[in-house]
Amino acid sequence: MTTGQLDCPGCAGVLAPWGWARPRRVRGVGSLRARRARCLGCLVTHVLLPVTVLLRRADAVVVIGAALTARAAGLGHRRIAVWLGVPAGTVRGWLRRWGARLEAVRVHFMVVARLAGVDQAMPKALGSPWRDVLAALGAATTAVTARFGPAGVIGPVTAWQVAAASSGSRLLSPGWPLPSTAAAGNTSSP
Repeated sequence: MTTGQLDCPGCAGVLAPWGWARPRRVRGVGSLRARRARCLGCLVTHVLLPVTVLLRRADAVVVIGAALTARAAGLGHRRIAVWLGVPAGTVRGWLRRWGARLEAVRVHFMVVARLAGVDQAMPKALGSPWRDVLAALGAATTAVTARFGPAGVIGPVTAWQVAAASSGSRLLSPGWPLPSTAAAGNTSSP
């Protein structure tokens, strides 16, 4: 990262290198030492997370995504936890957090698909809110890869990387997606 390539999320300033965050273990990634940056305008420091991880989570987004996908397939949190080798309470927390906001997340992914794609088709309702969210994520991934290419800096772009990037790594954070984001992205037909 060099000065001027990234904008500060809090102001109109630009980010400059500011060392490294502390190393941490992330299940599914291994050891991670993220880059830090400081805004030249507001002087706030930021940790720049890769799209393979989420904010304040000890598991890679692909591990969390596998749990959410398994839930859409009908598995319960205990079976998913055993399958992934993750504590059952952790998986239950992920599923509860997402289960409480399925419609808002579906709308968010449909807005991403609409903004990134040209003439993006709406996915059909699949009879389950969990599967509908995954279909919307699939539409967003298709739109993003069609527009920007199927390969990113770290390899092929996956659906869960699109989910992490479009949520600002806040996929499971409290208060995400913001109510104004969901309201602004009405995806229903007139």
